[in-house]
Amino acid sequence: MEIKLGFLGAAMNVTGSRHFVEVDGLKVLVDCGLYQERQFLERNWDPFPIPPGEIDMVLLTHAHLDHCGLLPKLVREGFRGKIYCTTPTAQIAQIILLDSAHIQEEDAAYKLKRHKREGRKGPRPVKPLYTTEDAEAVLPRFAPVDYGKPVRLSQHASAVFCDAGHVFGSSVISLSIHRDGERRTILFSGDLGRHHKPILDDPAVVDGADYVLIESTYGNRVHEPVECVQNRLAEVINEAVTTRGNIVIPSFALERAQDILYHLNALLIAKRIPALPIFLDSPMAIRITEVFKNHPGIYDTEMADLVRNSQSPFELPNLKMTQSTEESKAINHLHEPAIIIAGSGMCTGGRIKHHLSNNISQRENTILFIGYQAVGTLGRKIVDGAREVRIFGKTRTIEARIERIGGFSAHADREELLAWLQAMKKPPRRVFVVHGEEQAARQFGSFLQEKTGWNVTVPAYKDEILLD
Repeated sequence: MEIKLGFLGAAMNVTGSRHFVEVDGLKVLVDCGLYQERQFLERNWDPFPIPPGEIDMVLLTHAHLDHCGLLPKLVREGFRGKIYCTTPTAQIAQIILLDSAHIQEEDAAYKLKRHKREGRKGPRPVKPLYTTEDAEAVLPRFAPVDYGKPVRLSQHASAVFCDAGHVFGSSVISLSIHRDGERRTILFSGDLGRHHKPILDDPAVVDGADYVLIESTYGNRVHEPVECVQNRLAEVINEAVTTRGNIVIPSFALERAQDILYHLNALLIAKRIPALPIFLDSPMAIRITEVFKNHPGIYDTEMADLVRNSQSPFELPNLKMTQSTEESKAINHLHEPAIIIAGSGMCTGGRIKHHLSNNISQRENTILFIGYQAVGTLGRKIVDGAREVRIFGKTRTIEARIERIGGFSAHADREELLAWLQAMKKPPRRVFVVHGEEQAARQFGSFLQEKTGWNVTVPAYKDEILLD
């Protein structure tokens, strides 16, 4: 039995996740993500290495844009199969894809207007990567599955989705191929979560697999303990209150926005921070929070207890969810300090860019980063110490206090990745380290090989490997 495994994205980089499996004529794509690092953005426009019409199905680990964000392009260019994922992932992905399409259209229109005004011409006509119509065409293709229940993909292949503990509805996917008395299993970690994170259960332990694709976003570092997050958050907020400035928090709409509300809720219950106005200024995050509310069966014990005791972080009395553009703009005219949570988490688009534009040059304000910032993104430039940045075509000096809390990460770190892999009952034949910047991936690969003696490979973009 010969299996072809292709690495079409997230190979020595941390976005654009796409992995391809071909066996006995069956062609499976695992994830179909958008590239978000500036140096790789051109790949979003490239033709798919495999004609989309030839792909039988997509297995989707979770709804983050770097894992699902190219699905509209895939469908537009001919994909007609099913997209298997959990019910929350399907519901959240619909929200994220429609929002992404809207942003693509808005950004293209804004860029076209600016280029005409400046007399500039780019390498291609200015147009969106995909449209709202393209995103809507994806929606009927979602095929929701349950955790732990095998899904038959063909006569010789099946898949099982297990809780990855990363974001709401996220999955580790075990793909099994069986033929002529032989069986091979390929395990895709997707993005692996951490233990003791708010709202979600811990990542499920998987018995084992012949081949494992393991993420490495934080494969070369160790997070600060989760319990330190609330201490640091209280410290940052209380320091910002003394300067009478705003606290602006770039946040991913999925999980990170809900996590920050969870921690703010805990600090408010304990009276460790004042009851400042809190704005969730992200229509997408607001819609995703509704999905959270509708699936309480996924909550961990602590979150379920909060809801039962009428202390849900999604029902804070000082929380204002701003849907309209007018409500968002009105935040700029407040005469009191506020906590402003807005997307996108890496500052690549959305309302956060407007809030940065209005707050980053005032010393009394604080910009608080609570998530990973990929190389080449606006967020990465800021956390790396840039003294000025360009936002909406204008240069802004950075005078605000820049803070970062790493314990919010929804990704397992080096030790957590190792522990999850070593919990398997038998060692894999081979491990492929993916979804990490080159240095992180290579360092985790060496670390894993040293600790286990396993056969570890760090594949490059478009590598194809035959598995026996």
